[in-house]
Amino acid sequence: MAKKVALLQGNTACALGAVYAGCTFFGGYPITPSTEVAEVMSEELPKVGGKFIQMEDEIAAMASVIGASLTGAKALTATSGPGVSLKQELIGYACIAETPCVIINVMRGGPSTGMPTGPGQSDVMQARWGTHGDHAAIAVCPESCQEIFTETVRAFNLAEKYRMPVQVLFDEIVGHMRERIEFPEPGELEVIDRAAPTCAPEDYKPYDAKSDTDVPPLAAFGSEYRFHVTGLNKAADGFPTTKAELVDFEERRQIAKVECEAARADIESNEEYKCDDADVIILAYGSSARSARYAVNELREEGIKAGLFRPITLWPFPEKRVAELGKQAKAIVVPEMNLGQMIFEVERIVKSDCKLAGVNRVDGDPLTPGQIIDQVKEVL
Repeated sequence: MAKKVALLQGNTACALGAVYAGCTFFGGYPITPSTEVAEVMSEELPKVGGKFIQMEDEIAAMASVIGASLTGAKALTATSGPGVSLKQELIGYACIAETPCVIINVMRGGPSTGMPTGPGQSDVMQARWGTHGDHAAIAVCPESCQEIFTETVRAFNLAEKYRMPVQVLFDEIVGHMRERIEFPEPGELEVIDRAAPTCAPEDYKPYDAKSDTDVPPLAAFGSEYRFHVTGLNKAADGFPTTKAELVDFEERRQIAKVECEAARADIESNEEYKCDDADVIILAYGSSARSARYAVNELREEGIKAGLFRPITLWPFPEKRVAELGKQAKAIVVPEMNLGQMIFEVERIVKSDCKLAGVNRVDGDPLTPGQIIDQVKEVL
């Protein structure tokens, strides 16, 4: 039987992907260019018995998402860069309390109010280091409306599996463009639910990790399991502790559960296009990768062996593969709609193995293939 298809805006695809993943709660506050995500969720959630709430601000919206998640719901919020800035304290709380949730960031220009209706990619480092303290981060970055759908589903899976907030970053271009979407059948895409405790309620400890990479099961508030949640460092029972060995173990475990080799293999997702024999690698993400792919084809027509490496998972950063490409290629070019962010991760990894150059734009217009082509020719 033919699959259902539709011409949909990226933000709409995001909302429908969330529903497919089993999301039953949305807490948000309107902000350009993400507002359509909230609008569609307000229509779709009642159809599946879910709850939608518009809070008084972005801070309260993030708090509502954490609360809903702790009751067992798959919870979502959607915003843009200024909203993520406001949410940072509670994103940190979700990290240390190991509370699964998904945060959509439809990126725009900045800082501050910046250019609300123009695209940007300047929230890349914010997604990794926005909240204070040592913490793990998972962030994914789709480049198309179809991929927004599937990566939103994957973001929920990662949030549930690793008990942590996961950010989905795409920019105004992809959020507001309309493309053909092919809807997967129920069960076609994997949908993961958080691991629930199997012990007796009186024996449950919400942070009782068995190893330094373990993700403890999470009970739901309101169930027969009772437990304590805090933003402080805590022991296995969830109550605060200042014991050095417990604090150290907890901090390191929460990072290791994402950064260990097995987790990286599970979380990292990349696309490679004509990289096998490439002399120059264009490392691009989100909508900039669309221009980069066109540039690769044009450069190949001119006899220049170019390839595209597109990290779909931005965090954890794909260090191993980028290091390999740095040894293979003569140069890496990094196009970004910011004044240079991801290029510093590339520089950290490849060091002096090859030439490195950025292509940067912050005037509210997208990067063009021509700009990328010009930089490739200059660096070679």
